Amino acid sequence: MIVRMSFLLIATLMLFTKCVEKQESIKDIVENTEASWELVWSDEFDYEGLPDSTKWSYDVGDSCDKPAGCGWGNNELQYYTEKRSENARVDNGKLTIEVHQEKYETRDYSSARLVSKGKGDWQYGRFETRAKLPKGKGVWSAIWMLPSEKRYKGWPHSGEIDILENVGFDPDSLIGTIHTLKYNHLKNTHKNGGVRLTDAQDTFHNYILEWEENQLRFYVDDLEIFRYDNEQSGSEAWPFDQPFHMILNIAYGGNWGGREGIDPESLPAQMEVDYVRVYQKS
Repeated sequence: MIVRMSFLLIATLMLFTKCVEKQESIKDIVENTEASWELVWSDEFDYEGLPDSTKWSYDVGDSCDKPAGCGWGNNELQYYTEKRSENARVDNGKLTIEVHQEKYETRDYSSARLVSKGKGDWQYGRFETRAKLPKGKGVWSAIWMLPSEKRYKGWPHSGEIDILENVGFDPDSLIGTIHTLKYNHLKNTHKNGGVRLTDAQDTFHNYILEWEENQLRFYVDDLEIFRYDNEQSGSEAWPFDQPFHMILNIAYGGNWGGREGIDPESLPAQMEVDYVRVYQKS
C-alpha cells in the first residue's frame, strides 16, 4: 500500500509539473497544425498607471481636423483623450478603457483610443486580445487594425481589419470584418462574420486574428467566425500585404453604435483587457 501510494504521489507530481510547464509555455508559443506561432510582442498589463508609452500612443480629439471629418467618419459623439487615467489606465493586471458622459473639449463624452502605430507594426501574424466588453446602449467597442504606411492611399484603399466589434444595443453579437476599396461599408459590400455569446460583457474572451499571406482567419476563443481569402485580383480586394498596427477603443454613439439611440445613464462603461499578444510564424 505504501509503495502504491508513493507511486501515485510521484505520478501526480509529474503530471502537475507538466501542466505547469504547459501553462507557462502558452505565452511563448501557440501550436498550429501547420507550424508554430512565436511570441514577438505583448502587453500583459502587469504594471500600474497609464498604458506603457513604449507600446501605445493615442489618437486624440474629435477628428474634425482630419480627412474623415468630425465624429471619426461615423458621427461618433466622443472626444478621445490623451494620457488621462479617467479614460485609459492599468491596474490590477488589466487595461481599462472607459467612456464618460462629461463636457470635454468639443464633446459631451470622453473616451480613449490606444494605437500601437510606430511602436508595434506587423505584416502577418496571430493577434490575440483577451477582453471583457462594455455594457450600455450607445457603446461601440473595437479591437482592430489599420495600415501603418497606407501603401495604397487613404481609407478604404489600404484596408481595415476589425478583429472584434460590438455595440451596446446588440450586446450578444460579436463581429469580425474587413474593409477594402472593393469591399467596404460605404458600398455595403464589406465582408464579415460573427457569433452570438450571452456573456461577453461579464466574462473575458479571446479575440483572435490569424493573418497569413493569402488568408485572414477570425476567432472568438477557439471558434472560427470568419475567413477571408485573397482572391488574387489586386489591392482593391487585398491590400493586406503591408504592415498594420493594433487599435483598442470605445466609441460612443455614431452611425452604428447609436443606431438605436444612446443611454447616458449607463455610463461610465468600461472595456477591460487582460493582455494583447502578437505572434509570428517561426
